[in-house]
Amino acid sequence: MRAALYRRTGGPEALVVEEVPTPEPGPGQVRVRVALSGVNPTDWKSRSGMTGGQPDGFQVPHHDAAGVVDALGEGVVGLTVGQRVWTYLAAAGNRYGTAAELSALPAQRVVALPDGASDELGACLGVPALTAAHCLGSPGAVAGRLVLVAGGAGAVGHYAIELAKFAGAQVVATVSNEDKARLASAAGADHVVNYRDADAAQQILSVGRPDRVVEVALGANLALDLAVSHPGTEVVVYASEASDPVVPTRAMMGANITVSWVLLYGVGERRLRDATEWTGAALAAGALSALPVHVYPLDSVAAAQQAVQDGAVGKVLVDPRR
Repeated sequence: MRAALYRRTGGPEALVVEEVPTPEPGPGQVRVRVALSGVNPTDWKSRSGMTGGQPDGFQVPHHDAAGVVDALGEGVVGLTVGQRVWTYLAAAGNRYGTAAELSALPAQRVVALPDGASDELGACLGVPALTAAHCLGSPGAVAGRLVLVAGGAGAVGHYAIELAKFAGAQVVATVSNEDKARLASAAGADHVVNYRDADAAQQILSVGRPDRVVEVALGANLALDLAVSHPGTEVVVYASEASDPVVPTRAMMGANITVSWVLLYGVGERRLRDATEWTGAALAAGALSALPVHVYPLDSVAAAQQAVQDGAVGKVLVDPRR
């Protein structure tokens, strides 16, 4: 099969497309024929060496995909050959990620994709949607509450808005320009605020003080978060920045807020299952949508990862059939 891979970490040039042996699904694994592979920031960071050591032999990157079940390993139940599915964390501790014609991965990371959901939507889910669900906590934690989503036009922000609305929350999203404001509004945000406005805090406070903040850039946004929070507000951070923020301990103590961090790789299987069930319920109800997509052929996987690194708005996908 054709696959993108790298044998040593480095720049985009480390990626090559080659013929490799077709993986056979082992016990508890599923082989998926990939229709579209989703690219996330974690993919280029892993390939660059930012998040770990060298691969053992080679690594096929990318965690997320939409496709169909191609083969089942021993002991797999609940999935059938030919069934449409979406995947998450395919390359976590696994050589065969989704930037290939076929990916073999643990069955618990393969989820049914409803017939009414497009491959584009399925490939957008994975890491972004599950990160959003985990940051929100649970449907019960946000139902009837006010949620502030920082970076509402990003992939995680997009699904944080949609999942929060599906659970019955009111959502304020922050963005940096009008184009991104339109994306956040299309996702269902009740109010959209440009965080660069001098009165951004006042605009948020005119709606209320958020009970939960889904935060993409703690250092850049902490002053705004503190200005609008109330005692008991939970700020959940899912992305790192170029430099670690300085934490104003006294101000945060006075605000009585809780700040926590999420890295999906370290989330336990039970919580991943909860996030997957919430995402699946919203998907089945038609409450989730694809972001604007930018599709690259497999031979252009390096350009696709570079586009994500450069901050492409929307979702970058790779089509291994091209």
